Amino acid sequence: MWRRLIYHPEVNYALRQTLVLCLPVAIGLLLGELRQGLLFSLVPACCNLAGLDTPHKRFFKRLIIGASLFAASSLVVQLLLFHALPLAAILLGLALILGVTAEISPLHGRLFPAALTAAIFTLSLAGNMPVWQPMLLYLCGTAWYGLFNWAWFRLWREQPLRESLSLLYRQLAEYCDAKYSLLTQHTDPQTALPPLLIRQQKVVDLISTCYQQMHMLSASKGQHDYLRLQRIFQVALDLQEHISVSLHQPEEVQKLVEQSHAEAVIRWNARTISERLNVLADDILYHRYPRRFNMDKPIAVLEKIARQHPDNPVGQFCHYHFSRIARVLHTQRPLYTRDLMADQQRRLPLLRAIKSYLSPASSALRSALRMGVMLAIGSLAGAALHLPKPWWILMTIMFVTQSGYSATRVRILHRSLGTMAGLLIAGFTLHYHIPNAWTLTTMLIITFGSYLITRNYYGWATVDFTVTGVYTLQLLSLNGEAFLVPRLVDTLLGCLIAFGGMVWLWPQWQSGLLRKNAHDALEQDQEALRLILSDDPQPTPLAWQRMQVNQAHNALYNSLNQAMKEPGFNSHYLADMKLWVTHSQFIVEHINAMTTLAREHDMLTPDLARRYLESCEIALQRCQQRLDYDAPGESNDVNILESPQMLPSGPLSTMEQHLQRILGHLSSMHTISSVAWRQRPHHGKWLTRILHR
Repeated sequence: MWRRLIYHPEVNYALRQTLVLCLPVAIGLLLGELRQGLLFSLVPACCNLAGLDTPHKRFFKRLIIGASLFAASSLVVQLLLFHALPLAAILLGLALILGVTAEISPLHGRLFPAALTAAIFTLSLAGNMPVWQPMLLYLCGTAWYGLFNWAWFRLWREQPLRESLSLLYRQLAEYCDAKYSLLTQHTDPQTALPPLLIRQQKVVDLISTCYQQMHMLSASKGQHDYLRLQRIFQVALDLQEHISVSLHQPEEVQKLVEQSHAEAVIRWNARTISERLNVLADDILYHRYPRRFNMDKPIAVLEKIARQHPDNPVGQFCHYHFSRIARVLHTQRPLYTRDLMADQQRRLPLLRAIKSYLSPASSALRSALRMGVMLAIGSLAGAALHLPKPWWILMTIMFVTQSGYSATRVRILHRSLGTMAGLLIAGFTLHYHIPNAWTLTTMLIITFGSYLITRNYYGWATVDFTVTGVYTLQLLSLNGEAFLVPRLVDTLLGCLIAFGGMVWLWPQWQSGLLRKNAHDALEQDQEALRLILSDDPQPTPLAWQRMQVNQAHNALYNSLNQAMKEPGFNSHYLADMKLWVTHSQFIVEHINAMTTLAREHDMLTPDLARRYLESCEIALQRCQQRLDYDAPGESNDVNILESPQMLPSGPLSTMEQHLQRILGHLSSMHTISSVAWRQRPHHGKWLTRILHR
């Protein structure tokens, strides 16, 4: 029982965040310096935004950089305010300077909002204490935060990676169960695929997270403690490879179901696998050794059906993949040993990052300029309302602004409603004049509860955070009631500014990014086919490229989902692109299956492999040309390459069947693009004639 409590991801996270916040307050209370303890507890908010609690082989280096940026931002704001520079100009300039961090790498980019938050916190402190005191507060607070998290992760070794792996196994179980529960319920891909795509997307995102954690941890170079977790991760890669493949022959499935009890047997196998995966997810999370497992009986029944119907490919297909999944789950070892590829995340040295950042095409520059303009507008709005320090407006802008329109809209809704409810609760309870000891105890409980739910229920957590924020102001200044109405007005104003900024200030509409993401997906498909059809395909590059294909398709699918929630999109265009993405998903699943065949040396003759590769490359280039040029296209465009000699017909091997279906999907995708281009959106990057890569 205690394992389920202490190792539970939400409990572990809430306990860590509560202790790092409340221990300084408790120490300040014991020393008679409650005000300093409360101020000290503000620093972890900046550290959380900066991701300084992320386990990393350069953990202390990132900590020093973060603390230096926080202190420097605080000093710059105070000095420039002292020289009577406008706050709007200060924040705009600071945002443009700090924005270069996002050009270095995504992880460094998290320092950008954190340093701006530190500068905004300084506004509330400037004039109430010496210039050096806020800087010292940030330096000491970041050091405390880093040392506490370092000790915590030493105590709970492997736990962050275990949480990700546990979530991965649980998502694999849901994906397997959902995929085969829809076996005969839906024969139309338009209705059957979307729920499966969502689960497949979550699986690939979690695999990407595990890859990043493996390469960020200092133990990723083969130290003993992480060898078992690396093996568990490689088992998950094998499972995803075999679960995500599909024949896409609903007629054959229906025929086999009518001729036998195959549907019940396939669901029996799938249910056995999903139940085992859920058990393994708990074993990974709660540090338990897995019990012995076999599924010989369901596999034997499936094999019997496959023998009884040799002309139907569905039985052989399901037996092939389920038997390999069963072997992996029985042995708890991957089907083959692969080296995890080196992390290829983009990281630029500072000088090259600055040069890239100064380009008008830099997305980091646009994001920094957007944030700086929103903060400048927030400070001007505060000046118009005669607020000497509009820091709550600015903090609201920082907290609700997300990377995309849809995420920002949801965060704004949750933030505004949560703040309103929290202020009502705080205003009601302030009338009772509760003693400080009881107030601090209640704040401790509320803080733990809010961190317990904040990752899943941000709106409810905002209610709790608002209550503790009001009581913090009450303990610091003894006039918390005076802040209720102004804080509500500031929150709503900050939400409006953030929403306007995401809609009108250089928005990165996902409908406009669909073309680039589709082009990237086709490039990854092409590279995967080259590896699969090469003379000597190597397992490690094949496995890495297969994941690149899955991730590129996920980026495309995410763009499509977000585009459908954006204002003013063209519903006809997006409906066509949804069909395009559906065919892209079919290609991904065929590549997953072909990777397995290539690794097991189910190869074509060199001449046949070359001819198929030429055909696939020409079909891919036709689709890429269709994406590159804005002019409405026909099937006989001048720039489209001619098809090679006719490919073989008649009895085909399994590899050839997959390749033939890929060619069919690419032909459909080209036709869809030719139709969809006439009604494409006309904003942002879409005004460019040629796609620049």
